[in-house]
Amino acid sequence: MSSNPIDLKEFETPYPNAARIYDYTLGGTVNFEPDRMAAEAMFKLLPSTRKWVGMLRSFIQEAAKELQDEGFTQFLDLASGLPTQDHVHAVLPTARVVYNDIDPLTVSYGQKVLAGNPNVQYIAGDVRDLDAILNSTAVQELINLDEKVAIGFNGINVFLTPEEIQHIAQTLYDWSPPGSKIFLNYETKNPDKTTPEFEQFLGMFAATGSPMHLHSLEQNLAWMAPWQAEKVAPVAEFLGLPEGHMTDEDHEGLDLQFYAAIMKK
Repeated sequence: MSSNPIDLKEFETPYPNAARIYDYTLGGTVNFEPDRMAAEAMFKLLPSTRKWVGMLRSFIQEAAKELQDEGFTQFLDLASGLPTQDHVHAVLPTARVVYNDIDPLTVSYGQKVLAGNPNVQYIAGDVRDLDAILNSTAVQELINLDEKVAIGFNGINVFLTPEEIQHIAQTLYDWSPPGSKIFLNYETKNPDKTTPEFEQFLGMFAATGSPMHLHSLEQNLAWMAPWQAEKVAPVAEFLGLPEGHMTDEDHEGLDLQFYAAIMKK
């Protein structure tokens, strides 16, 4: 990691940024007032947001450790957000990791904070144009296709169409060596339930040009074919948290649930 101090002012904008909002939600420091205001507005609408997001980051960490225990030494993480708050490279310091994001500021920060680490690279790219990511110099230098690859695909599927998810799943399947695995999470709710607060929450994302769409667990798993589900569980259960860790209130009157999944080739 770079030993040079990074001037965060270089990454400040007058409008909120999704990766910085996520960083603030996780308790990070790479965020500014517009990000904090947007995050707090989200917390008012769905108070359980911070709790869910914390568990999702814990899932990434635990899944990465589990995969390392299975012999995985290289990771491709898509739509990564900021490489802060103990992302994959921090919990697996000997692994080779390629991070990716569509946001130029996020990529720029990632490249600066990871400068000097020969095992980690951060590249720009849209997961909808996956071939450009897979054919990038960073992936070709760090990912050895003679060995199985662990692929992170978290927090992005709610912003993609079913057709886009299916295309990404097939492309990754065709590209990855035998034995490779994907670790990912799914946000679901009861399709017959909504609340004014949840509709406002969705409206915040729609206003940014990135509308969210929640689907059932069964639909999400089917769209990932031909990957096969190996382990699927509510994220709290995956993490081994005690029964009752998530309260009725945390499901926001929507039967809101996040699932953690590991799928194999």
